[in-house]
Amino acid sequence: MAAAGGACAVRRRLGEHWRRWQARRLPTAPRIELDQRRIFIVPSRSGIGFIVVLLLIFLAAINYQNSLAYALVFLLSSVFVVAILHTYRNLSGLLVSGNGATSVFVGEQARFGLRLESGGKEHQAIGVGWNAQQLQRSDVAPDHVQALELSLPTERRGWLPAPRMRVETSFPLGVLTAWTWVDLGQRVLVYPQPLQGEVPNLHSESADIEDQAQRLHGQGVDDFQGLKQYQPGDSWRRMHWKAYSRGEGLLVKDFADLRGQELCLDFVALGGDVEQRLSRLCYWVLALSREQRPFALQLPGNRLDTDSGDAHREACLRALALFGEQP
Repeated sequence: MAAAGGACAVRRRLGEHWRRWQARRLPTAPRIELDQRRIFIVPSRSGIGFIVVLLLIFLAAINYQNSLAYALVFLLSSVFVVAILHTYRNLSGLLVSGNGATSVFVGEQARFGLRLESGGKEHQAIGVGWNAQQLQRSDVAPDHVQALELSLPTERRGWLPAPRMRVETSFPLGVLTAWTWVDLGQRVLVYPQPLQGEVPNLHSESADIEDQAQRLHGQGVDDFQGLKQYQPGDSWRRMHWKAYSRGEGLLVKDFADLRGQELCLDFVALGGDVEQRLSRLCYWVLALSREQRPFALQLPGNRLDTDSGDAHREACLRALALFGEQP
């Protein structure tokens, strides 16, 4: 156990050193031109086999003093050296930049746009991806731009930074791989996952309930409509405890909502944990925005005043996504 722990600590330290070295050698930039400082080149798996075959032929040439075998070794070695130059040239001069990223909800795929731009020569079989096992390959014609899109799964709300992207090529012979890591500083804002449920305290305290006549069936706090099954996140203050004591299960009192009042989505009025509350608020922000109904959003330490429209919706979703995070 101690040996395994020591090995893990060593790997962790090596990983930290590797990331620091990458940050120094390959700094973050929104637009990167690949040059000799950024490009690394090593034999591929096929290239290693090619070298092994050359060594075997060379040993056979020495053993049998065969001039044709010597000529073959020197010829293939020259091809290998020339392949180094052409493989490097195929990646050198390529311009890599970000192409925007759209906000998503938890559980969706975050999509990072990418632009590969040629500086006047053709770049063939360029592979781009988060790792060497999953690469998108494309050609970039001279003086053209190739747009790509890479995706990442989302598991939590907030900012999701894109990891370093691998850009590589094995063109033309496949015996060598020229590669680099690119960090464009991209990030995507991930909103909470919308969760349908009890509407949180839609009416502000200053609203005059008695002056409202038009009613909309919903989940407000004004007129009792009946009972419904309890859903996770429903307010415990509306639980029908008498029904629970009679063995009828967890039921929640359902009320009618009054249209025409100032609507306020209140975080504190909801039950459940923080993420459940934010998910329910997210659902109602989207629902009220689709109905084009003005509403306010009340979060601990942050209030967005009553408004409507796309800008207000985006401001509310952003506030929910970044709730509790350091600015």
